[in-house]
Amino acid sequence: MQLFALLSDVSFFVKDRRGRFIALNRLGCEFCGVAHEADAVGRTDHDFFGRRRADEYARDDAEVIRTGRPIINRIESAPARQGSPRLVMTTKVPLHDQAGRVIGLAGVSRRVEQLRERPGGVEPVARVVERMHERYGENLSSHAWARIAGMSPSHFDRLFRRLVDTSPRQYFLRVRVEAACRRLAETHDPIATVAVTCGFHDHAHFTRTFRRIMGQTPSQYRAAHQSPGSAPFGTARRRRP
Repeated sequence: MQLFALLSDVSFFVKDRRGRFIALNRLGCEFCGVAHEADAVGRTDHDFFGRRRADEYARDDAEVIRTGRPIINRIESAPARQGSPRLVMTTKVPLHDQAGRVIGLAGVSRRVEQLRERPGGVEPVARVVERMHERYGENLSSHAWARIAGMSPSHFDRLFRRLVDTSPRQYFLRVRVEAACRRLAETHDPIATVAVTCGFHDHAHFTRTFRRIMGQTPSQYRAAHQSPGSAPFGTARRRRP
């Protein structure tokens, strides 16, 4: 554990069978948004990340613990409270007791841009993911993503699904919802304006998609996450002289 604590570019974590953190290093603390390891021990991903992302991490954990088989080099969005344009490559392995029973798991994640040797296809997929986060309000098609990646639409779709474990369209919807989360929390824009800004056709479509991914309506999310003094999006609060 002391070795992993010294590695600033690797997130290391250990969890028990219930998904509670037992140990994590400095970068792991950074991903969770805590200052010290003790602030995360005994808590789960749902205490630190959005519901959709925490559910995905918990699903993978449960698979490793149930089957006893590791997950090797899975490409996924970097852990963050409200989304991240960065990708990480994650490996999770089961931990056994002396009787051979799976009692938890250990995992490591490294940011894709920091890997010297990347599996084939990671670079173009990472490039598309970055563009999705930059241009979430635009109506980008599967053909546009394939052009960015420099391959045919069918080849890109298969590669994306293999590396990210979901379709490009579903991932793009999640990016849009995460962008909407930021705007709901940081601005006083009408919800209809947030919907259009984040690429949704109308208020109803936005609300249906948001509720499916986040488990609550945009209004409920705003009420829970917006502080009374929130500044307009993209602007800093003025300091008193």
